[in-house]
Parts: sequence; structure tokens; C-alpha cells
Amino acid sequence: MTTDFHHVLLAYWEQFLFMLPKLLIALVLLAIGLFIAGRLSALLSHRLHRRSADPLLADFLTQISKWVLSLIALLVALNVLGFSGVVGSLLGAAGVSAFIVGFAFKDIAENFLAGVILAFNRPFHIDDTVQIKDLVGHVVALNLRTTLVRTFDGKHIFMPNSMVLKEPLTNYTRDGDLRSDFLLTVELAPADTPAVATGIILDYLQTVPEVQTGTKSPYVNLEKAAATTVDLRVYFWGDSNDYRRGVLQLKSRLMQEVKQELVGAGFSVPALAA
Repeated sequence: MTTDFHHVLLAYWEQFLFMLPKLLIALVLLAIGLFIAGRLSALLSHRLHRRSADPLLADFLTQISKWVLSLIALLVALNVLGFSGVVGSLLGAAGVSAFIVGFAFKDIAENFLAGVILAFNRPFHIDDTVQIKDLVGHVVALNLRTTLVRTFDGKHIFMPNSMVLKEPLTNYTRDGDLRSDFLLTVELAPADTPAVATGIILDYLQTVPEVQTGTKSPYVNLEKAAATTVDLRVYFWGDSNDYRRGVLQLKSRLMQEVKQELVGAGFSVPALAA
């Protein structure tokens, strides 16, 4: 029995020595193929970023090209090792295997296809401020499986691409400007009218450089009138490229400054609301 075991080991050793040159060649070709895949992907990335105004699509196509080139290098290495039959079987059974793999890795395949759709439809760009469900933040990257969003408090959220594709998505920065509003309650003296308070608000907003004018000038609507108070909703357009500074902080500042203007003109402003 020991002799038989020795003969088996000797046969495997001889087969290993016979396969060793092919194995070394396959490893060298695989290393060269992976190196070429990395270089070609980097070259493609450079050209796409230089010619395309959308880095999101360029990054996504670069990732796909690197995976495809790496797979080709692996198939070449397997063919050198004499596994051409295996490679042919894998390619020939692509239809059946695609169904099986697609069923087994349904989520991965779904997220990959969703990423392809997002990359070409481009509902957002890098650094856009978006809202998906209750999540609001900046788009950092679109990967093969996930979309990376950074919230205003610094959290990095990796969202499945399928969720981003299926859920309603609000893009706050796509057009470069955004209308905001806030509500204030103004107490009126017997001789005052809502038009007087409205005029003071609009005159002040016209002096704020960050508030847009022209076709998107600010305006004020009367929402409710009581015996001695009125509720006025103030609408204005601001720059949304930096959503946090151009919209949120500007709104907060205007709420305080409009109140100060009205109080300075003799009005009482008991309440402010977003």
C-alpha cells in the first residue's frame, strides 16, 4: 500500500513538473494582462474625464472596462494551461449559467444593471445634493453595486443602486438655483396694512446679493389674516450649487434679517416658521 501511495505521489509530481512551464507562462501572461488592463483603464479614464463633462459616467465606464479586460486576461491564462475546453464550455453555457448566476446573485446583478442605467441616464452628477427617501446629502461616487452619498453631518451612506433607481429621487442642485420660502406672523397697527409689511420685506430682499432678481424675483403671499395679525409667506430664489450655503444658510439668515427689518420699521413679529 505504501508503494502504491508512493507511485501516486510520483505521478502527481511528474504531472506538476510537466505543467510547471505552462503554469509559469500562464501566471506571467495573467500578470501582464492585469497590468495592461490597469494601464488601459487608466488611459481610458484620463480620456473620458478630459472629453466628458460628467465624471460620474467616466468613472463607471472605467470600472467596467477594467473588469472586462481582467476577465479576458484570466481566460487567456486558462487557455495556456490547457483548459480551453473549460473556457469553451463556460462560454458555450453562458445562457444557462447567466440564468443560474442571475438567480443566485439576483441582488448583485440587479444593482449592477441599475448602476448602468444610472450612469447613462444621469439623474445626478458628482457633488449634486440629492434626497432619496429621508436621506439628503452629496453624491460622492457611483460604483458597480452602490451609490455613495455623504450626508451634511459627514456620514458616508452606501446605497444599493437598485434602491436609488426605484425610489423617487430629488435633485436640489441640477438647475443651479432653487426656490425657498418661510412663513412669518406680523402684528399690524390699526393704521397698517399687509401691503406695507410686504413692501418692507421686498425692498430689503432686493438689496441681498445672494437673492436672485429679474424673472425670479422674490415675492410675498398673504396666507392668513386675523384681527390684528397676518401670516406672510416669503418666497425667494437662491444659488443651489452649494445647497447648504446657498439655500439652507441663506434661508436662515434671511429669516433673521427680515424680522429685524420689520421690527426696525415698528412692526412686531411674534413667530417665524420654515
